[in-house]
Amino acid sequence: MNDLSLTILQETSADAQVIERLHERTFGPGRFVLSAYRLREHVEHVLELSFTARIGTLLVGSVRQLPIMIGETPALLLGPLTVEPPFRGRDIGSQLLERALLDAQAQGHRLVLLVGDEAYYSRAGFKRVAKGRVTMPGPVDPNRVLIRELVEGAFEGVSGLVAPDWSQVKDTTGDDSEIPPG
Repeated sequence: MNDLSLTILQETSADAQVIERLHERTFGPGRFVLSAYRLREHVEHVLELSFTARIGTLLVGSVRQLPIMIGETPALLLGPLTVEPPFRGRDIGSQLLERALLDAQAQGHRLVLLVGDEAYYSRAGFKRVAKGRVTMPGPVDPNRVLIRELVEGAFEGVSGLVAPDWSQVKDTTGDDSEIPPG
């Protein structure tokens, strides 16, 4: 394959179907039972902090972030981060990750949590969360729960249940009823 120019762009609502098909191909139907997906059921990702990777007009990767709470502390949940299999090993995931973290920091966010491979994400400054310090909804391998401070010391004293940031939930029912937390 020739080296083609990679472009990292902010995700738009027009990208949703293509990204969903990418997730279907790379993660399969089992993705819906994962803890991180359980959080995504309630809160939309933040378009301003979610990005696509394109070679020409072909979408080859995506990363999303959504607002969560760790106990009483606001944070972002990063993921999924995915790259089309034929394009892996070309630093596309790293470029998506870097852009997502830089923009989150520039917008004043202090913490980013994810569930993933420590060997991969530690290159971007993520560290394993001590077992029992945070509780994800549903089963999760505690060795895969990672945190990145965007502001030094931001994770000090933070612990608790990881939940959607209910202040960011959009009411799609058309009524003014409260959305229950959980």
